[in-house]
Amino acid sequence: MNKKRSALSPRLERIDLDHIVDSEIDRLEPHESYDSERFTAFDLSDRDLTGTAFTECEFRDLSADNADFLAASFVDTRLDGLNSPRFQAPRSRLRNVEINGSRLGSVEFYEARWQSVHLSDSKVSYINLRFAELTDVLFSDCIIDELDMRGAKANRVSFVNTTVNSLDFSESKLQNVDLRTLELRRISGGAESLKGVTMTPYQASELAPVFAEYFGITLIEDEASGQRGR
Repeated sequence: MNKKRSALSPRLERIDLDHIVDSEIDRLEPHESYDSERFTAFDLSDRDLTGTAFTECEFRDLSADNADFLAASFVDTRLDGLNSPRFQAPRSRLRNVEINGSRLGSVEFYEARWQSVHLSDSKVSYINLRFAELTDVLFSDCIIDELDMRGAKANRVSFVNTTVNSLDFSESKLQNVDLRTLELRRISGGAESLKGVTMTPYQASELAPVFAEYFGITLIEDEASGQRGR
């Protein structure tokens, strides 16, 4: 008899920022590197920071509406209180990053690489993670209207006390993706896209129409049971 195996949990590394120093936002330029700096209560809206690299940095109460972080790198970095109706960071790299207490609108992370990333206590309208690579990622205490992971590769990804209204796994390749404490309203991609996902029996029953479509099953309400319930 095969033993049931739970999904492997994300392996998150601790971020040590005790040695960082306060810095000025005016120093930031595209394609430059910044180490061990803290940026507090600044506005980066509409700034071009393409290819910028941040290592062991911290951002507090940052506004970044439509700032361009194309191909930027965030390593051992924390973002607290990020506010951005439009956040642009396609093809970026996040390794050992925490994003906490943030309010985001449309977030573009397509073709990005996330490793050891924790998004917590945040509200997001739309996250574009199409064709991204996610390893060791945790979403906790978040409300996300739409999470688009079409074509993504994901391993050890978990959702804890989080609500996602619409989730798209179309063409994705998933391993150890734990949805058991996720409140999920709608999922796209068909039953074949759910390979590698762990969920509860109740969640699986809620997705009965998805599985029925995949296997060519016609679902018809039991008229006898309906009459008994009258």
